[in-house]
Amino acid sequence: MMRPVERFPLFARILHWLMAAMILTMLFVGIAMVATVEPAYHRLVDLHRPLGICILLLAVVRLVNRWLIRVPPLPDTLPPALRVAARLSHVVLYALMIGLPLVGWGMLSAGAYPVAMWPGFALPPILPHDPALFAMLRHLHTWLALALFGVVLIHLAAALLHGLLLRDGVLPSMTGGRTG
Repeated sequence: MMRPVERFPLFARILHWLMAAMILTMLFVGIAMVATVEPAYHRLVDLHRPLGICILLLAVVRLVNRWLIRVPPLPDTLPPALRVAARLSHVVLYALMIGLPLVGWGMLSAGAYPVAMWPGFALPPILPHDPALFAMLRHLHTWLALALFGVVLIHLAAALLHGLLLRDGVLPSMTGGRTG
């Protein structure tokens, strides 16, 4: 008999869904930035920078919360390979949610561009001005964003697998629905 999967705490669920919306917004804003010209480009950049920093801060909060609060165990029926894949995908997601904004911040610092959070307030640079470093970090930022997009798609596919095919309670544990 399969034991019911517990629910994630409300705070963890709120952080999860808030960040899911922010990350999807950020990915699509990033795509739009690449395909857009003046003046819409600057409006998108003005959204992209503070949203990235908010994602970074919330990812750190999520990581601390995950260390402090026990998460529901995966179902006993989940094969070992899927258990490893689930754990690895979460490590990659956290690494990208923290690494991608830091690379973006470093890229802007190396390019001598301010990370304006709102009018009159910009974050300090975290790297020295260096055009070659800016170019390398810009390339890395693009590839990390593509990797994040791929991992988000895999995460969504896994959620649908749990919710529609396996029906093992994993999806409702994050949506707040019935897990039993």
